[in-house]
Amino acid sequence: MTKILAVDDDPICLELLSDALLDAGYGVDQAVDGEDAWEKLNASRYDLVLLDRIMPRLDGLGLLRRLKGDPALADIPVVIQTVATSHEDIKDGLDAGAYYYLGKPVFPDVLRALVRGIVADQAERNGLRQAKTNMLTMLAALQVGDFSFRTLDDVRHLAAGLSELCARPEAVGMGLLELMINAIEHGNLGITYSEKSELRKSWRWNDEVERRLSTAPWSRRTARISVSRNSSDIEFVISDEGEGFDWTPYLRIDPKRAFDLHGRGIAMANAEGFSRMEYQGKGNVVLAVAPASAC
Repeated sequence: MTKILAVDDDPICLELLSDALLDAGYGVDQAVDGEDAWEKLNASRYDLVLLDRIMPRLDGLGLLRRLKGDPALADIPVVIQTVATSHEDIKDGLDAGAYYYLGKPVFPDVLRALVRGIVADQAERNGLRQAKTNMLTMLAALQVGDFSFRTLDDVRHLAAGLSELCARPEAVGMGLLELMINAIEHGNLGITYSEKSELRKSWRWNDEVERRLSTAPWSRRTARISVSRNSSDIEFVISDEGEGFDWTPYLRIDPKRAFDLHGRGIAMANAEGFSRMEYQGKGNVVLAVAPASAC
């Protein structure tokens, strides 16, 4: 069962959050401020933290920075939920490492849709770890390679394996996952940003991806990833058959999109996954470079 820590000094808000999540089948623990939450985070493992920003003793940003500075806890996604929703407040939270930002009051349906999306993203990350062993032997001798992919399963297996060529395989793996999924959903399948927003809200994104994969003209399209290795770097070039897009707004996490249920993948790949990343041409080719593994 997915286990969530809800942190808020307002007992009414805390109960509303807990009830909404318990009704959806999640396990929920409560904390009344940052210090209380820190004790619980060090005593038990959580899959997600819902964090109020303004609290006594240790506020939300203080707890978030402490959490992200601890290697054992840094990978836990944190959602900040607060009345502090100015551009500067949102930017501060995202810069500190918040996964999402929710304004108060928090509506149960929006909260549950957001949590479902985060849990799915974490499942992708865990699946990436599991799939890595499938390609390691083949990749050990790889200097140059060219791979095609069509489906989300193709992406998971390729991202898991190819990332092992790099010095930071988990970060690169998640970066490749985001860029390759973008090549499928937005590139080959033509799912727009607004369409994905609605599909995420209704939990129909996977269904729509599968529908388009089996429907012409999308079913005839293939994406590719080419890989080359030198003594210091691994270079990936990912291309799709779509019409391209204006990638510039997505290279950084924009506070204006802080309340959207998606839209952070390219920015996260750019910030965390690669030493260099650039889109080319009309936006259906992306170059990503990462330091090579010493092995």
